[in-house]
Amino acid sequence: MKRALAATIVAALMSAGAARSEDAPPQDVKIADMAVKASLTGTPGSPEEGAKTLANRSLGNCLACHAVQALSDEQFHGNVGPPLDGVADRWSVEQLRAIVVDSKQALNDESMMPGFYTLNVGKNVRKNLVGKTILTAQQVEDVVAYLATLKE
Repeated sequence: MKRALAATIVAALMSAGAARSEDAPPQDVKIADMAVKASLTGTPGSPEEGAKTLANRSLGNCLACHAVQALSDEQFHGNVGPPLDGVADRWSVEQLRAIVVDSKQALNDESMMPGFYTLNVGKNVRKNLVGKTILTAQQVEDVVAYLATLKE
């Protein structure tokens, strides 16, 4: 049941769009030592935009699996993944970027969390979504900037 829910969430998120041409191509983003050291865009992320992306059910939809007390006005926080409160105390910005880019490669290949900036999204992807990422590179940077504010 959890896998079916995760597949549904991933399919919904995949409709968010493809990376822009000025962004680092997803196939060129390398995760090394559980980190993506360089920004995907060269532009600092916006924590405000990151919070919007994280909560938006058509984009990050992170609240489907994670709880975030700072976004308590949003409904339906999930508990499939760990709470994100204090995540900036547990992971560096480079590690957070790697987890958002592709949690399966960064953390655990059994992770339910989709890779938000990878083309390795599994089997039987809808044809109109092949070659697209869930989030743009700038949206990843925005989400990472927001996550970096979540300290205990």
